[in-house]
Amino acid sequence: MRIIQVTPSGQNSKSGNRTTADRWARIFRNLGHNVVTSTEYDGRPADMMVAIHAWRSAEAIERFKILYPDQPLVVCLAGTDINQFIHTHPRPTLRSMELADAMVCLHNLVKDVTPSSLRPKLQVIYQSAKPLPGPRRLSSRNFNICVASHLREVKDPMRTALAARGLPKQSRIRVTHLGMAHNQKAAEKAIAEMRRNPRYIWKGEVPGWRVRQEFKRAHLMVISSKAEGGANVISEAVVAGVPIIASNIEGNIGLLGKSYGGYYPMGDTNALRDLMLQAEGSEGFVERLAAQCRTLESKFTIEHEQETWRKLIAKLI
Repeated sequence: MRIIQVTPSGQNSKSGNRTTADRWARIFRNLGHNVVTSTEYDGRPADMMVAIHAWRSAEAIERFKILYPDQPLVVCLAGTDINQFIHTHPRPTLRSMELADAMVCLHNLVKDVTPSSLRPKLQVIYQSAKPLPGPRRLSSRNFNICVASHLREVKDPMRTALAARGLPKQSRIRVTHLGMAHNQKAAEKAIAEMRRNPRYIWKGEVPGWRVRQEFKRAHLMVISSKAEGGANVISEAVVAGVPIIASNIEGNIGLLGKSYGGYYPMGDTNALRDLMLQAEGSEGFVERLAAQCRTLESKFTIEHEQETWRKLIAKLI
């Protein structure tokens, strides 16, 4: 089958949308399909379209359905679709959702912002992650916390560094931040934080294998985002065996579950600091988080993601 995949993120982009598109292209090829990934749709014939981003890909979605009304169309609801554009740009976003034969979302709570008439089209597909290359090796000298997020406002990227400022002198916590600064101001802010905060180091943009290497030495990961569509870094941490402290937003709860024990109120520096200290001081607390993460691991495997796609495609054709 010929699949055309449309994403607003170009080939060299480091965005989550592009990462997802590249991984799905590999999955489709593994399933025996021919795949072309593009940022625009030129009208070429295809047996199916997968459009990542309801609002940003609205023009491609509309054109495909006009040219090939009988061919299946899958629309992936990106984080900004469900957290922003469904409210700020409802007409094109909802139009894309209505045209879709199926809608893919990346966490369990997307249904809560989806119109009830469109919910039967929803299919949750959990993003997969690669296992670590070898066992984790944790330092006994420091308690290492990893933050793997780009420096964008929506990620609340400096929250963990701010929490680390107020730690007691005897704390062994060190924060390593991996991720690209989206503008010079964000980079300058991270550099300034390193100068004033000896517990914090920002290493900038790094390849995926470097993130996995950091996970090998991390006692804990913090995801502090204000909004998410289903962050792949949660899958990566779970598969790596790294316990997670997360802001209590729907995108995190929709992956980790409502009963997960590592949430703090989004934006609350003091509450995050308290959890960081609890993790440093209580092996039992960390192990409870790790045990909860282990129960989730099977749904973040490549086999699970591929099988979910196989079933969805079979249903549509």
